[in-house]
Amino acid sequence: MANDKDHLFPRNLLLRQTVARLLFAAPVLSVIGCAEEDDGGCIPYDAYEGRYDTYDRLPDGGAPNDLNCLEVCTKLTSHRCQTHSVPTTHPDGGETLEPYTNCFTIVPAGCGSDGRRPEGLQAARAEAHCALGSHFARMAWLEAASVPAFLRLAEELKAHGAPAELIRAARRSAGEEVRHTRAARALARRHGATVPAVEVAPFSSRSLEALLWENAKEGCVGETYGALVAGWQARTARDPQVREALSRIAEDELRHAELSWAVEAWATEHLAPDARQRLREARRDAFHDLERRVAREEPDAVLVQEAGLPSRDAALHLLRGLQVLIA
Repeated sequence: MANDKDHLFPRNLLLRQTVARLLFAAPVLSVIGCAEEDDGGCIPYDAYEGRYDTYDRLPDGGAPNDLNCLEVCTKLTSHRCQTHSVPTTHPDGGETLEPYTNCFTIVPAGCGSDGRRPEGLQAARAEAHCALGSHFARMAWLEAASVPAFLRLAEELKAHGAPAELIRAARRSAGEEVRHTRAARALARRHGATVPAVEVAPFSSRSLEALLWENAKEGCVGETYGALVAGWQARTARDPQVREALSRIAEDELRHAELSWAVEAWATEHLAPDARQRLREARRDAFHDLERRVAREEPDAVLVQEAGLPSRDAALHLLRGLQVLIA
């Protein structure tokens, strides 16, 4: 457990109590879906459809629609897309509709969490032929992608006048993600997998509300669930090296989740009531999107046993246990 000096802002007691309560059941629930023994060998992995969201406009500056939105998803190697309009309140009080696109890609399966992904993250496929290698390579890739995401968050928080402790926490989180990347890469290499390079499209300036939309999905929902899954893996993985690596990562990820909620708590004070309501709806939508994704994934037995991933039933139990935070 981290010392109080590790915290740059107050602990989120509700978050920590909720995670601790859910992890208390780990030794019991970890047997769900593990009736068949597996020798931990090399087994093929399945693929599923994942999603990434972008605020990018078309090359001519226009807003994408459902017919041409793949033009803003090309760098993400997407095969289909869907567009939305996001009401955005600007500092002068004006409000506009900004384009918001869902880009759908094919990625390896598993009940883990994507954590905080930066806008413009370009899809990649790990060189792996085993479920364990693929899982840890993807984990390392996503941890590496979180580094520019946190650095961007720090710069945006500074630009929007956020408290210094939030800016420092975002920068420190980027450094922690570097360590997580090294740990996950070591696990991937141990299983013969190669971690793909992280490529992120250039960032552009955006409104505070747009920042909060991403923070709601990638942080309040994604990182909160990711911290819970990491804690679960640290307790249930049969592989001692996985338990050791994830035990170090889990506490950092819990602080990252706390940062997301602290950013939202600070920023919502600067939003109009209707913008706050849109943010709450965005958070709930992200939660239900994740719930649907988890419900259709059943990780391979070797991932449940060796890597400690929760089975589908266990993952749904964990995720739904977080609903008290999301509502």
